[in-house]
Amino acid sequence: MSLTQLTAALTENEIAVVNAWLTLIPTDHLIKPDELKRQCTELIANVRKALQDGGDANLTTSTWKATRDQLASISASRALQGFTPSGTARYILSLKEAVFPLLHKRIPDAEELRKVTWHASQLIDNLALFISEAFLKSREDVIRRQQESMLELSTPVVKLWDGILALPLIGTLDSARTQVVMESLLQRVVMESTEVVIIDITGVPTVDTLVAQHLLKTVTAARLMGTDCIISGIRPQIAQTIVHLGVDLSSVITKSSLADAFKVALTRRNLMIVSKRQPSAAAPLAGPAAAGAW
Repeated sequence: MSLTQLTAALTENEIAVVNAWLTLIPTDHLIKPDELKRQCTELIANVRKALQDGGDANLTTSTWKATRDQLASISASRALQGFTPSGTARYILSLKEAVFPLLHKRIPDAEELRKVTWHASQLIDNLALFISEAFLKSREDVIRRQQESMLELSTPVVKLWDGILALPLIGTLDSARTQVVMESLLQRVVMESTEVVIIDITGVPTVDTLVAQHLLKTVTAARLMGTDCIISGIRPQIAQTIVHLGVDLSSVITKSSLADAFKVALTRRNLMIVSKRQPSAAAPLAGPAAAGAW
């Protein structure tokens, strides 16, 4: 397959192709005009250089490495800027309307024009396919990182007292989240020299066999670090579900509320909370009587 005519057209009319291409790209507020022009100019230069070095429509060869790297960079930035896959593909496909008129002017023979146009179309289609695939991969990476961040934010480890941590769980507990929970909890256990951890499941809507197993894994991991665990937030319906499923939580201390679990944790630490409020009989006098007492 020969792209000699396309190479010559881009070499002789590089600036004109860029300017024509910019008028054909759908305008979008997501990218600044100067940035778009820079991308188009660099991409045309990379394509021209690859063609001059003998590149064909097969973008997997080393000749196209600079072009592939730039397309990957463009797709990554567009994934972050909020572009759609179709809009990203049209960005490349619109290049046909900028290039084909030049080929028509250069090639008078109809059969040769058909062949050259077909080869050029294949090349631009492959460029569009590459950037579309790169865009989808970049967006998947963005979504994965966002999900990981959300998991970390949704599993905060709270210090209630010296040696006592609380892990409030909200939402569904699956395998991926259990791993994040475990890592976050064990890191804080080491940092805080924790003796007792309260895992509160008040915000967990349902508890099935899988959720119970994830809880037991977290408890076991904490125990291996020398930390006792208390599970709080055991509501009546959850207690019935656990019994119905036959899940054995007899080795774990469970409480209906976080407050009750905190009391047990204080006891484990040989601590207690004492009210500073004086008994009513010894309360200081108020009003005129107080003035007389002085």
